[in-house]
Amino acid sequence: MEALKSGSDVLFVLLGGIMVLAMHAGFAFLELGTVRKKNQVNALVKILTDFAVSTIAYFFIGYTIAYGVSFFSSAEVLSAKNGYDLVKFFFLLTFAAAIPAIVSGGIAERARFNPQLAATFALVGLVYPFYEGIVWNG
Repeated sequence: MEALKSGSDVLFVLLGGIMVLAMHAGFAFLELGTVRKKNQVNALVKILTDFAVSTIAYFFIGYTIAYGVSFFSSAEVLSAKNGYDLVKFFFLLTFAAAIPAIVSGGIAERARFNPQLAATFALVGLVYPFYEGIVWNG
């Protein structure tokens, strides 16, 4: 019975993470509606690159700052509890990556690409995890 409960917990968090990930498509299309036609491809590339940079920043720096946990462990440790910790990381990553996507929509066609990526890295790698750790990790 405990395995079923643990498995259903993992499924619930995974579905929540997938729904938050789907929000990124909404942010992208919202941003596409605010830019000129000639900049639509650039806006999509920027959103995708923002997500990639957010993933790298949160994986290597952010999650460790927020929770004091590192992923440089064995697969046996990471897959304990039906992979709940990995699914929880995915769920938290999607929220962390949503922040620069929201900011990106507000500064569309007004900011250069590389400084925005640097700001994304700093925001997701340092600023957001600090407050996330205070709120969710006690």
